[in-house]
Amino acid sequence: MNIDQFKNVFRDSEAPSLLMGILNVTPDSFSDGGKYLAVDKAVDYSLEMISQGADIIDVGGESTRPGSKPITLKEELQRVIPVIRKLREKSSTCISVDTYKSGLAREAIANGADIINDISGFNFDPDMVNVVRDTGTLAILMHIKGTPRQMQFNPHYDDLMGELTAYFRERLDFAHRAGLNRNQIILDPGIGFGKRLEDNFEIIRKLRQIVDLGNPVLIGPSRKSFIGLTLNLPPDERGEGTAAAVTAGILNGARILRIHDVLEMKRVITITDRIRGIPQA
Repeated sequence: MNIDQFKNVFRDSEAPSLLMGILNVTPDSFSDGGKYLAVDKAVDYSLEMISQGADIIDVGGESTRPGSKPITLKEELQRVIPVIRKLREKSSTCISVDTYKSGLAREAIANGADIINDISGFNFDPDMVNVVRDTGTLAILMHIKGTPRQMQFNPHYDDLMGELTAYFRERLDFAHRAGLNRNQIILDPGIGFGKRLEDNFEIIRKLRQIVDLGNPVLIGPSRKSFIGLTLNLPPDERGEGTAAAVTAGILNGARILRIHDVLEMKRVITITDRIRGIPQA
């Protein structure tokens, strides 16, 4: 799927759900850290995910798992840009760059990326919104409570969904004031990012409250700890739990699913879309 096809998600609420395949070019991500540090290996894996049905490849060079420490812009550029450049040479599929650093975002777009996936929702780097405005690209704005290093230190909400919807309203208003078009923005409630165990289930259960804001919604439940803690399973055994979360998320309005296990979850998404009444592409 190229970027023009991807933009149908903004125009057609009955469009098929989209799968974002995760490519971590990091040594320390919680599930697959260290597996795809070499450029050729990372690109080959991306092409494999595309062949299995990924609509978007999300390339990230800095782990944002709970407790993770930030890395320098230089290091992140060295990890990410060669992969994006080579992947763009080999495929027209949408490429997303998972970063909150405006310097990396600019370079990624210049080398072929289509989407900026900012876990901070334009909060960590004040220039990020300008990158999106200047390039006309799409942006995923996620909710996070705190920073990756300390976000799971006793997070608390008095009204979880009320606070999330208020956050997104403020972020959408900020983006509009900065010169962005509303149809450039995708919302991500940030499952696992400064959330208590039950919060993650509540987000999926009440996702319509975010969907009703009018922008496409992405969720990333794949192999997350709320599944592992509930089922007492390590990351590589959380496929069934991920499938349940993906199914419920789609039925509650999510239209983009950020996934590790592309082949299996593409099948889950296909069947769930048929339940929605969406014909198979």
